[in-house]
Parts: sequence; C-alpha cells; structure tokens
Amino acid sequence: MKIILLGTAYPYRGGLAAYNERLAGQFAIEGHEVRIFTFSLQYPGFLFPGKSQYIDGSSPEGINIERRINSINPFNWISVGYKIRKEKPDILIIKYWLPFMSPCFGTIARIARSDNHTKVICIFDNVIPHEKKPGDRLLTKYFVNCIHGAVAMSQSVMNDLRLFRKYIPAKLNPHPLFDNFGVPVNKEDALTKLGLDPDSKYLLFFGFIRAYKGLDLLIKAFADNRLRNKHLKLIIAGEFYENSKPYLDLVKKHNLENDIIFYGRFINDNEVKIFFSVADLVVQPYKTATQSGVTQIAFHFEKPMLVTDVGGLREIVPDGICGYVVKPEPNEITESILDYFDNNREAHFTEGVKKEKDKFTWNKMTASIIEVYNKCLTTQT
Repeated sequence: MKIILLGTAYPYRGGLAAYNERLAGQFAIEGHEVRIFTFSLQYPGFLFPGKSQYIDGSSPEGINIERRINSINPFNWISVGYKIRKEKPDILIIKYWLPFMSPCFGTIARIARSDNHTKVICIFDNVIPHEKKPGDRLLTKYFVNCIHGAVAMSQSVMNDLRLFRKYIPAKLNPHPLFDNFGVPVNKEDALTKLGLDPDSKYLLFFGFIRAYKGLDLLIKAFADNRLRNKHLKLIIAGEFYENSKPYLDLVKKHNLENDIIFYGRFINDNEVKIFFSVADLVVQPYKTATQSGVTQIAFHFEKPMLVTDVGGLREIVPDGICGYVVKPEPNEITESILDYFDNNREAHFTEGVKKEKDKFTWNKMTASIIEVYNKCLTTQT
C-alpha cells in the first residue's frame, strides 16, 4: 500500500521521531511504499521547554523524510492537505500526543480524506494530555472527529478515546520495543565510559524531566536511611523541561550529593545503550502516565523495572515478573528497591523481561494498523 506518516522525524530529536522512523522502516520492510511528512517548524522556540529541538547526526537510512509541515501556519496546513489529497495514499497515519497539534493535524487530515480514498488512522500516545490546559478538550475534539480509525497504546488511552468517538474502528496495541538504539555493551566498559564506580549498583531514571514523571518521589524514596551504605547510586539521565532547582534543592536537603548523579542533558541515541547497560534497575516513578517509551527501551535492553501503578504501565510491566508495580509514594518505592537488592531479584526479573519482550514487536503494530484500516473500509466514520 501507499502510506504517508505525518509527524515528528529527523532532524527533530526524541522518542516521537524515533517511533515514527522505526514504524516507517517496518512498513518498508513489509513491502509498502512509505514516506514521512515532518515539520519545517514543529514548535516556536518560546514554546519548546528544552535546549534544542534538533538532533546531531545524519538522516536514518532508507526512510523518505520530507520537511513540509508548519505547525502554526494555516496556509501551510491547507497546502499540505491538498498535497496529500493529490497523492491519494491508502493510509495517512498521524501520531498524536498534544492538543497544540490538533488544528494543524486536524485541518490536514480533513482535506486529505476528502479524496474519498485515503483513510486517516491515528496512533494515540495520549488523548487527554498529562499536563492539562484550558481548551484541551475542544482542540482534541476537533482532531479526533476527523479520523477514520485509531490505535491506542494502553487501555487508559482507549478509554479516553471512547469519550470522544465511541464507535470508530480502534485497536489496543502496546508501544513496541525501541530496538533502534543498538545492542547492550559490556557493563564494565559502559561504567568506564561514564566514569562510574564499578563497585556500586545503579538505578536509572531516564528521559526528559517534568513534574508528572515523579522524580521528586524517587529522590525522597532514595533518601531513606535504609538505602544508605548499600553502595547504591541513582543516575538521572535526561534534560530538564522545567526548573531544575526544586530537584537539586531536594538532593541537597537529604545530603544525597554523593549518591545521585545528574546527566542533565538530552541523551543522544548513540549514548542510550551505555546508560541502560550500567543500570541494575530502571525506575519510572510517574504520577500520571499512559504508556512510556522508556519502558520499551528497558525491555529491549532486558532490564528489570520499577514502575508506578498509573495509566497503562501496569499493563506493560507485570508485577513480580518483570519488576515492581507500586503506588506513586516514596515509601513504596523504597520498599521495592530494598527488596530488589537485598533479595537478589535481578536474575528472576531479567528472565521475565526476556519472555515478555516478545509481545512488543513492530510487525504486531503494523498488523494492528492494517486491521484497523480494513475495518475502516467497511465502516462509515
């Protein structure tokens, strides 16, 4: 089939770009003609919370990426919409994560689908965002009403979708593995590259830092006296998308300067394997969530996880098999960390991760999209 994927891709950085590029690559492997239409302007600079929107490095091989979309220019939306309508792809795939993109994506999709051939299928990271703002529901409704079908990556997202569109074809399919970061490296080599003590054990908090990700809960949990003198270190690897001072103050308050190691910057793709190779346990203390790409990186590198019981994380990380699912409370996080290291759970949980990771393949995601597409052909939406 002829497929156009609308969304973030090279030269933009981050999980959205990695996801779209990997999905396009999978469709190409399966013999489909696929292109990505990405942004000429994704966010105005004053709206982007990080230091840079762009990645260092070259474009991924074998993927046709065209920079066409200006997220704030309605004339551009109309132009891109008619460009896609003229090309008449079988499927227009849109990866949705933020109401800010609703006017842009919704307008393009409405024009593209007016050819009465193209089916618009959305992959939802979120329907309702983590950090809510006035107008979110109105914007989301504008977008959701233009699609023919959807794939939700967690049950909580599916439930949110059904609040807006009860009967459109939709399928639940978990976030596939992020297997595009290479293979693990020898732990001793990874420790050397990061300048870390080989006699310590390491917990890893990975990814950009915002309030909903619960880093404050993890720091408080790590301050528990029961974790002292166990040669445990906490690595925080990711760029702050908000003020770092409250977190640094919390570290200072609990005298954790020698126990918490900050890499407060964007972690480039070629570094990801190094950080995950030194991790003994990956910790995601989220206060709210739908699903998480970090979880799927951990599965790829076969690392046990500690996640909180919010959103769809419980669906992805079976408690007691791949790690822990706990309430988003410092004491519960501490108890699980103690259990993991005191009772040598690593081998048991690693084996569970190896068995579970087979559920999260990219060919299952493409099959789900094709299944939704086939239902759209026989459903009026």
